[in-house]
Amino acid sequence: MLQTPKSLRLHIALLGRVNAGKSSFLNLIAGQEVSIASDVAGTTTDVVEKAQELLPLGPVVWLDTAGFGDETVLAAERLAKTRRGLDRADVAVLVCEGCKIGTEEKEIVREAEARKLPLIKVYNKCDLYGCPEDGIKVVSTDRGSRDRVLNELKAALIKAVPEDFINAPVLLGDLAPAHSTVVMIIPIDFEAPKGRLIMPQVQAIRDALDHSLTVLVVKEGDYAAALNNLKTPPALVVCDSQVVDRMVAETPANIKCTTFSTLFARLKGDIVKLVEGAGTISKLKDGDKVLIAESCTHHAVEDDIGRVKIPRWLREKTKADLLIDHVSGCDFPANLSEYSLVVQCGGCMNNRREILSRINKCESAGVPVQYYANRADMPGGSTLGNISNTQVSLNAVDIGLAQLAMHSPFETAGAADTVSLVKALTAFFEHSLVAERDGVYRFL
Repeated sequence: MLQTPKSLRLHIALLGRVNAGKSSFLNLIAGQEVSIASDVAGTTTDVVEKAQELLPLGPVVWLDTAGFGDETVLAAERLAKTRRGLDRADVAVLVCEGCKIGTEEKEIVREAEARKLPLIKVYNKCDLYGCPEDGIKVVSTDRGSRDRVLNELKAALIKAVPEDFINAPVLLGDLAPAHSTVVMIIPIDFEAPKGRLIMPQVQAIRDALDHSLTVLVVKEGDYAAALNNLKTPPALVVCDSQVVDRMVAETPANIKCTTFSTLFARLKGDIVKLVEGAGTISKLKDGDKVLIAESCTHHAVEDDIGRVKIPRWLREKTKADLLIDHVSGCDFPANLSEYSLVVQCGGCMNNRREILSRINKCESAGVPVQYYANRADMPGGSTLGNISNTQVSLNAVDIGLAQLAMHSPFETAGAADTVSLVKALTAFFEHSLVAERDGVYRFL
């Protein structure tokens, strides 16, 4: 249970005014002291997360938030953290002090309604203040009441769980028929974690197994040999975005291929809006600001895809002097109006609710958004060499290597192609070429 990725868990936000008893309620449900409970207002300053197995719902994450109505000097910052926590909440639980329903509680209800967030009401301290009838009643946080409260809460959660969480999109199982083969190309370089695979790769393998697919996992250097060894061509090939050019070059045109990032874009977000966002890249101009949002907080290495490669590719593609900002983890700007484009990572560390929330924020601000991705389905056109040769009566051969930002990834050359071209040109210039007759040539 504890190994279930956080991004796949039901996220439950605990909301309420300061000192309503949110942390005490979480401790009661968890059966242990998870959060600090105190009579001092503003004890909870950041979102406290607690993973729990809550049968029959399965693995969940509780989000204990700072209270509304905080009058301390950090009130604004704490409330901002609470609202960022709501971005990833699938269900909200409003904890009230008995029948004391005031401005804070009404504000929380409006916030939940605006976000279309299911809301469950819990009335705490009913022995002191009495309780309305439309929620779960907690007389005290004594462990003796835990079973009743827990059972009522689970029943309410089962009714409140959003449909898009229960019937979430499939990662890749619908892209290949059952009992077919899926090849996954996974680079093992200095960025790869020692002794294990990264989360998107593991989730893709698990989803393939769940849909009765055979998975063949290879490194990029072994891919061509693996294809040759298969009696039947694979139904799908998936690769890391950093080796997409090599994968496409070595994959027959009749085999479907994609990247892990593209799969997660479909799983976590609104793929239609993301495609629309990608189409605006060509419109970027000098001085435009681009936000690159990464969900994880890994240490950026040399030639990091988010910090180095994508900014480089954007500038090469647009030929524009772009201003590029980066955020990571749960950080995401409240004001997006200054950006012309937001580039969101695959979101393997985010739940679907948070990614959709980010897309909606971008849409509200009129800012296009796209995922990290390379187009692997776009064939290239002709080149200047053979076009110009049509204008002169001279026999010629147009030779070159496809390059990123100049050609589509469909025809982008791999590193070995440079060595092959050098060998070919060396052989050409070391020999004499004699034209025996029109269209017939001989090396001397």
